[in-house]
Amino acid sequence: MNRRTFLQSSALSGGGLLLSFTFLSSFKEKAVSSTQELNGFVKITSDNIIQIMSPNPEGGQGVKTSMPMIVAEELDVDWKQVQVIQADLDTKHFTRQFIGGSQAIHQGWKPLRQAGATARQLLREAAAKQWQVNVNDVTTDKGVLFHKASGRKATYGEMASKAAEIPLPAKVELKKVSDFQIIGKSKRNVDLRKIVTGKPLFGIDTQVKGMLYAMIVHPPAFGLRLKNIEQGSAQKMPGIKAIFPIKIFNDNYEKTFFDTTTFPEVVALVGNSTWEVMQAKKALIVHWEPFTSYTQNRDMLGRKVVEKVPGGLESTTDHIAAMNARMLQTGTTRRKDGDIDAAFKSAAKVVERTYYGPYLAHNCMEPMNFFAHVQGDKVSLAGPLQKPEYTEQALAARLGISVDNIDIKMTRLGGGFGRRSYAHWLLESALISQKMQAPIKLQYSREDDMTAGIYRSTYSATYRAALDANNQLIGFHVKTGGTPESPLYPNRFPAGAVDNYLAEDWTIDSNITVGSFRAPRSNFMAAAEQSFLDEVAELAGKDPFDFRLELLKRAQVNPVGKNNEYEPDRFIKVLELLREKSQWDAKKKTKKMGLSAYFCHDSYAAHVLELRMQDGNPIIENVCCAVDCGIVINPDAAKNLSEGGIVDGIGAAMYGKMTIEKGAPQSSNFDTYRMIRHHEAPKKIDVHFVKNDIDPTGMGEPAYPPVFAALANAIYKATGKRHYSQPFIDNL
Repeated sequence: MNRRTFLQSSALSGGGLLLSFTFLSSFKEKAVSSTQELNGFVKITSDNIIQIMSPNPEGGQGVKTSMPMIVAEELDVDWKQVQVIQADLDTKHFTRQFIGGSQAIHQGWKPLRQAGATARQLLREAAAKQWQVNVNDVTTDKGVLFHKASGRKATYGEMASKAAEIPLPAKVELKKVSDFQIIGKSKRNVDLRKIVTGKPLFGIDTQVKGMLYAMIVHPPAFGLRLKNIEQGSAQKMPGIKAIFPIKIFNDNYEKTFFDTTTFPEVVALVGNSTWEVMQAKKALIVHWEPFTSYTQNRDMLGRKVVEKVPGGLESTTDHIAAMNARMLQTGTTRRKDGDIDAAFKSAAKVVERTYYGPYLAHNCMEPMNFFAHVQGDKVSLAGPLQKPEYTEQALAARLGISVDNIDIKMTRLGGGFGRRSYAHWLLESALISQKMQAPIKLQYSREDDMTAGIYRSTYSATYRAALDANNQLIGFHVKTGGTPESPLYPNRFPAGAVDNYLAEDWTIDSNITVGSFRAPRSNFMAAAEQSFLDEVAELAGKDPFDFRLELLKRAQVNPVGKNNEYEPDRFIKVLELLREKSQWDAKKKTKKMGLSAYFCHDSYAAHVLELRMQDGNPIIENVCCAVDCGIVINPDAAKNLSEGGIVDGIGAAMYGKMTIEKGAPQSSNFDTYRMIRHHEAPKKIDVHFVKNDIDPTGMGEPAYPPVFAALANAIYKATGKRHYSQPFIDNL
């Protein structure tokens, strides 16, 4: 990072230093996102308070604590001195202010460190100039500058205004990993006290004087559109101000990647209170009609596509039939190594299995909501978003105003998991406010959220494996697809470990809207792949650990192909750590345990799940987890992310399912959409991290995908029955 990357302001009132830093990081193509640009700010007040702005939205992943920890480490301050402030959306000074891809720490690691180190260097040079000494003789410790030879010392606050006058250094020296005092030490979530004491942090907490309340009515089924509204008695009910339709996007608008919306036109109800609006919503009569197939232009992060949206009322049974038929056809080849046909013809043993995953709803604890106040060409908004910058651009296009006139305050998310990436409800709230000429809080009910999409796609995958007479894996074939997206990652393990390898995929168009879901696509592929590898290991007469390690060592010593995403060395170390910590070899003959390991988001996670069956249901005694995510910034937070991913994954694998009949979602609340309950969670979860000095990689999502297969493989050990379709509860 060069000098031009930094911007320095003059001294502020109060004698402080404001250092604004832009951090840019370039990553290999294998990263979830390529080149990223982020911003952050450090302010040092004259009374030695260190204020660090946190630019990314906080949704439970802990970045509001961990990202400032990185700055504070290189700044060399006492963590107790730090005040963390959530930044608003600011497209002039910040970009990539979003949650997604478990990349915040991975991408911000070096730039954040350099930002802290640069601020520290400016302070050292200011002190050296003030004291007329060599800057190399000025040391720092916990926000205090020292010149040991003369006995002088000063706080950062005392030197802050003078530091603002110092030219930016051409180069700064970063700490050695062994010298870290903050990074690697557990720190409490900076919002913890506010969360447990019920302070207003979330979008749903927003209250403004004179605010009206709004809800929406969307079609009862995918494949329908608005025909007309019979306002009737609903309009006359107490507290109701207005009922009217709103169109989310302008005609001929080129949607971007995150402009997914289930229904382009919905009905808005506005009133004095949420309760009054809810009652009017029940009384309102809205007529809908089928729409015909259409196409829409999309800009998918620079890739222009024409998206097909078929008409008709679709059903899960039809989807399954269509996917089964598509599986019999040749897919699009995404990777091919060796001669797959010859491998299967010469094989001594062949095994083939097909796996299925249903639509899944996100079910964030906090239903979708947003506050908006449109006043002419000025817009003020507040609420929970994962991709606020992209949503702001969509809103500017819809209202025909500049993004400079849009102010979005980012509140804490009461759950995201990808659902809040597609914030059409922000546009809805702004359009309602514009129509009413009043501040509005739009509130979705649980039923609104669960039946309006956006879901995890439904998937299917067929795996084939060929073993020779020595039980060596000589051929591996995966064909997968979904309605409407493919989950394939063609260059992940076991690609690179098998001489003859084929990966192909397909898709089926649908009007059921889907989008990112915790560890997108990996959550299904890990479940299918790792369940299948367990079965192949059994056919080969090999221990599940030995079988995987054998393949990884092949990829380590003599890899096949050049595009393998994973690093065998790191993968091997995770498995070796897990084998030791889970006591696999000592317990495997007496305990019912399942193994699963997966690479995604540039990190490696593996689980051994131990259970027993009681009255036909699994009682999960323990999950032992091993993770390599590089340097761990905040150990307690990383452990919590692993634990949360494990519990969430077990719940989705066991119970998660959204079915569609004639376009209508069949679950609208938790009485019909089964979630994991407290007593069904593991009795114990042990989390272990591979210790290394590798720059941090993803942590928010990697522990989620492998737990599906760990559970399936453990159930097989306990019951003798393999599971090929989710949710597992349907087949126990």
